[in-house]
Amino acid sequence: TRVDNPMSDEQPVLLNITPGQTAVITLNRPDRHNAFNDEVISGLTEIFDLLAKNTDEVRFVILRGAGKSFSAGADLEWMKDQSYNTLDANREDAQALADMLYKLYSLPQLTVALVQGAAMGGGAGLVAACDVAVAVKDTKFRFSEVKLGLTPATISPFVIRAIGPRWARALFASGEGFDAQFAHQIGLVQYVIGSADEFAGMEEHLASLAFAAAPGAVADAKTLVHDVAGEEIDHGLMKNLAHRIADRRASDEGKEGLAAFLEKRKPRWAE
Repeated sequence: TRVDNPMSDEQPVLLNITPGQTAVITLNRPDRHNAFNDEVISGLTEIFDLLAKNTDEVRFVILRGAGKSFSAGADLEWMKDQSYNTLDANREDAQALADMLYKLYSLPQLTVALVQGAAMGGGAGLVAACDVAVAVKDTKFRFSEVKLGLTPATISPFVIRAIGPRWARALFASGEGFDAQFAHQIGLVQYVIGSADEFAGMEEHLASLAFAAAPGAVADAKTLVHDVAGEEIDHGLMKNLAHRIADRRASDEGKEGLAAFLEKRKPRWAE
């Protein structure tokens, strides 16, 4: 495994990019259950910016947490310190978190969260901002902000897109905890596994799907869902979508994919 940015094991976020075009991002504060502070947020932001520009080098992105937990959300000591700052400083700090989450959501690659232990508050927000989530069955989830007199504001668009407004409202307002099976039922995670030992098999399965797909088509498919979700189905929308598929058919990837299928060979991106 090649380490592409000069981050030591002491760093709060690690990035490994393999020769096989996979990026593994590790939240690396296991003693704090990978709770995030300004260093974690800035580290993730830097990594997401790097990956967004390197679609040739990276086609599959994994987000995981070191140690027992995926992420306990925001570091409470850090949050306490922030509460004594000015309103402007608080807004700037919150904006950094919002921007980081949006950069993760907007990555052109297929993104996968591997979740164990706990995914609380902002940690569950990271899960929702990824395309795919795999969780160990005993993982604990909770949008616990209301218990602290706060709201899950910055993570809300990603969570609402994942689970819908009905469950989001119930879970945001109650702060009730739930397990991975329930997270699966409401759409927060797609796969539930028995133990962390099964992560490797899931990584392999999802990587095989990612590398069989055309990189540009993956990015466009993600944008398609973002643009169409919640839109009224009318003539204007259908015209826009017809243009999109026509553009894809005429693209280099579209031509190569169809030719490869008809010639019974692998397309260039899957070789």
